[in-house]
Amino acid sequence: MIPSIHDRGSETIGLIHYLYGPGTKEEHIDPHLVAAFDPLTPDPGRDPKVTYEQLQRLLDQPVNALPVGKRPEKHVWHLSVRAAPEDPVLSDEDWAAIARRMVAATGIAPDGDEAACRWAAVRHADDHIHIIATLVRDDGRRPRLHNEARRAQAECRRVEADYDLRRVPAGDGTAAKRPTSAERHKAEREGRDRTAREELRETVRRAVAGASSEEEFLDRLKSAGLLVRTKVLPSGDLQGYKVALPDDRNRDKEPVYYAGSTLAPDLSLPRIRKRFSDGAPSQNTDAPSAQAPSGPATARRRTAATVWQAMLVIDRGGDAEVAAHIAAAGEVLDALAKTSAAHTRAELREAAFVFERATRSHVQAARGHDRALRQAARDLVRSGPALGRGEDGATTAMVIDMAFFLVTATAHWHARKNHGQQAAAARKAAEHLRAAYQAAADIPLAVLYQRGRHLSQPLRHKQIAYLRQAVPELAEQVLAEPGWYALAATLADAESAGHDPAALLAGATGRRELDSADSISDVLVWRLRRMADLPADATVMPAPTAAGGSTHAARTSPSQGERPRRTR
Repeated sequence: MIPSIHDRGSETIGLIHYLYGPGTKEEHIDPHLVAAFDPLTPDPGRDPKVTYEQLQRLLDQPVNALPVGKRPEKHVWHLSVRAAPEDPVLSDEDWAAIARRMVAATGIAPDGDEAACRWAAVRHADDHIHIIATLVRDDGRRPRLHNEARRAQAECRRVEADYDLRRVPAGDGTAAKRPTSAERHKAEREGRDRTAREELRETVRRAVAGASSEEEFLDRLKSAGLLVRTKVLPSGDLQGYKVALPDDRNRDKEPVYYAGSTLAPDLSLPRIRKRFSDGAPSQNTDAPSAQAPSGPATARRRTAATVWQAMLVIDRGGDAEVAAHIAAAGEVLDALAKTSAAHTRAELREAAFVFERATRSHVQAARGHDRALRQAARDLVRSGPALGRGEDGATTAMVIDMAFFLVTATAHWHARKNHGQQAAAARKAAEHLRAAYQAAADIPLAVLYQRGRHLSQPLRHKQIAYLRQAVPELAEQVLAEPGWYALAATLADAESAGHDPAALLAGATGRRELDSADSISDVLVWRLRRMADLPADATVMPAPTAAGGSTHAARTSPSQGERPRRTR
């Protein structure tokens, strides 16, 4: 159950007209009162003799009783409470009881307070109610509404338990500001999938991904087509920025600007400045160099290595270090979405969009630990968009595979810390990554599948022996998977390149558990090809022979139907 406290208003009658009206798409059905501060409150929805103005005058009476100069300008309080789609339809009596609990919990009308604010709860749909209140008590004083949003959330958690409804993860106050109802209605009228606030937040996040300076960040915003305003101090230093969509206008036809801090807490200019690298990324054998990669495939291969290291940190690191890696992982997803090919772009964008919630918690990130991931994001952007085929298409599958496990590890970490909303966001992002992986991996794995099926019987038996020697506990499961042939081809490629297949297998399975993998063979294919520095696109590999040598394989791209379908 989701409570939403909307922006305060100055006209009670305007909100009443909306609640009892047809809605923006005629979606309001049978609007009527389910509860109010006084059981005898007239209902213009059910009584044709009652007017909207009568209800307005009754609610506004304490406000109008004050001298003109003492009346609050924004005196209309508005809360909507919505059940989950899978919840049963509650009766009017149930919603009335929930409304009374919400006004008591938020401080609008505490239990037993006879001089509390006046309020009314209107139902115009099966799954939610709206509560309207005026913010002057009957005794002329103002209500105490400190932290009413958090108290509304807490009361909804209790309502869910009492009514056996879907349990929504509790928030912690670190979420970005949600779009207002006016913003949502405007987006619907204009045919937008997302509100201007959400679209701007996504665009700004992609612009800051891997950026190393204010100038580069602002240039990316302008290149993305946003209108940008900056505020400069007398010293010449930048104080802040605002952005707007060119076609998002107010009633005066002027662009609607949003400050970065109003889009998300971590998009304020001071917070963005903290992201900028203050030196070269830390060097290790698996991390990318500080030099820009020569192309999308190289950037993706190096990003896969960096993501692998980050996954190990999230599994084992300290809280501050983990928080920094999770925040930087969001930049990698933003960069992947920005540079992905058409067949993976939509799912990667959704993954980055929902993972944004998982990047923020009350755990303070220790900046500096995130340099390698931020460098990877920068390399992805600087290397340019991937074409989605050949080596860059195959390395896209490789890096999405690694990102899936990184995001899954993030979900586990948040769950251990009781960060409910963050864990749920990470799990949702993982599902989008799963879909993106299926789109990216189908053709490159089909190539490997065909090569594995055409291995000689002695060579295939040799790879089975390596598998049973290195990972006996997983061998039979892997051999039963459709992807075994792709793994067999990869093991043969590794041996032809001079590696010990059994040692590679032991390393690939020993450094990270595979419980969250739907296809262990798929995961091992990408890990082995990265560890052995094999081309991700197997069409460039010579076909191995039983003796360990090779013959040149035909460079074909089999259709999607040439490999059994599987889920991630």
